[in-house]
Amino acid sequence: MPPEDALPARSAGLLARVPEHWRVPLIQLAAAWLALIALFFGDWRDMARQWWDSSTYNHILLIPPILGWLVLQRADETLRITPRAWWPGLVVVGGAVFLWVLGDFSGLSLARQLAAVVMLQGAALALLGPRVAAAQLFPLAYMLTLVPFGDELIPFLQTITARLTMALLALTQVPATIDGVFISTGFGYFEVAEACSGVKFLIAMIAYGMLVSNVCFTSWRRRAGFMALSLVVPVLANGMRAWGTIYIARWRGIEFAASFDHIFYGWVFFAVVMGLVMAVGWRFFDRKVDAPLVDADKIAASPLLARLERMTVPVPAALGGMAALALVGLAWSAAANRIAAPMPDFIGLPSVPGWELDPLGPKAEWHPLHTGADHRLVARFADGKGHVVDLSFALYASQGDGKEAGGFGQGALPLGSRWAWEAPGTAFADARSDVIQAPGPVHRLAITWLRTGDLLTGSNTRLKLANMEDRLLLRPRATMALILSAESGEGAPPEESIRAFIAATGPIAPWMDRMARVR
Repeated sequence: MPPEDALPARSAGLLARVPEHWRVPLIQLAAAWLALIALFFGDWRDMARQWWDSSTYNHILLIPPILGWLVLQRADETLRITPRAWWPGLVVVGGAVFLWVLGDFSGLSLARQLAAVVMLQGAALALLGPRVAAAQLFPLAYMLTLVPFGDELIPFLQTITARLTMALLALTQVPATIDGVFISTGFGYFEVAEACSGVKFLIAMIAYGMLVSNVCFTSWRRRAGFMALSLVVPVLANGMRAWGTIYIARWRGIEFAASFDHIFYGWVFFAVVMGLVMAVGWRFFDRKVDAPLVDADKIAASPLLARLERMTVPVPAALGGMAALALVGLAWSAAANRIAAPMPDFIGLPSVPGWELDPLGPKAEWHPLHTGADHRLVARFADGKGHVVDLSFALYASQGDGKEAGGFGQGALPLGSRWAWEAPGTAFADARSDVIQAPGPVHRLAITWLRTGDLLTGSNTRLKLANMEDRLLLRPRATMALILSAESGEGAPPEESIRAFIAATGPIAPWMDRMARVR
């Protein structure tokens, strides 16, 4: 029996639809994708866990089948094009590998995950060529929605939601005051928490808006309009959701309002909002139902694509080039990950003239987060003049995933804690200054310094760039984080207390070095 006769009828039918000149390139692309996913499996595993475990990214579970559907919608026209290996695709793969290396060096998982997806896009370019890429341009670009991003938007969205809520409360004549993301009323104290920021709905609507804009519109102006609607409406809707929760609490109590919020707003409200967005966009749809999504004849006649297609490369060279680039990136990462700065057996607090350790605790517990630090110091100082300062110091032998001195959710405002960002604090030299707040309300000024080598900064971006440079050059350097903080209402104003403490310690950079015992 011939092998094709042994195939199930459906599989044989699908195979018969694929032209002869497409079968080998498709197998080569599948093999390249499987190899890249296997080599960078840790990042794909982490992405899959986020898709499954985090409600913010559950919608991404639908993206792979949507990608398959998008490809099939363009399949008939695409199969009329002859795939050709294309060396600029290797440049895309090489750039993605380098981005992955930088993400690995800086401990930025988002960069690594983005790079892992771009490698697949680059492999498609390298093995199929520019004409096929033009035919499948939107599905290739839509692959970027596999990357779980959005947590970085949470503080901004919390602030926007709080302000929208206050505007609606004023409009409905509900007396309230706002302090950062905390709203006080005569019947309760409310926080626009991280879970209430609306980020999960916004991210899902971005992916949905992109899909609808491509499939249902041909006009770029209408696509832009629908995308704007998909961005603005979720934010406004979330503000209305927060307002509704407070308004209901006014009449039925906070417990009822919270329960109503989780049931109605969590399952019904945003579905209605999504339906309204579609209803508004429906009358402006300008793509006919039977209109092809791509035009193979136009792609074949394009002089630009004809010039680009001349940059061919033998398929074995394309496959070997991708393998070499991936292996070089992994080897570079492995070499850098073995490098760590020498650490002292212990670190200790230098004496601070005029200041003593204070055994009393703050009004609201505050525990800065320094995940992966090799050494930590936590202390509370007082000078007997009404100045009280909390200190948190961390020393790292290296930076990477799970040990980021300035990473998201690290430092003075741990993600998921009872503390929330309120406003920028008073400026301190080479530092980040934040006013944070806990229910009560309790206010705290937190000043953060980050240090590596000769760099002293409050910018996480500058720290990551310095860390990346060290690891690119395979240069071991320790990284430090220092937070000085003072609580409002403990005596002297927080800024005055912190400046008095710095006056006693002397310049911050050498003081940090003495604590770390690195100089």
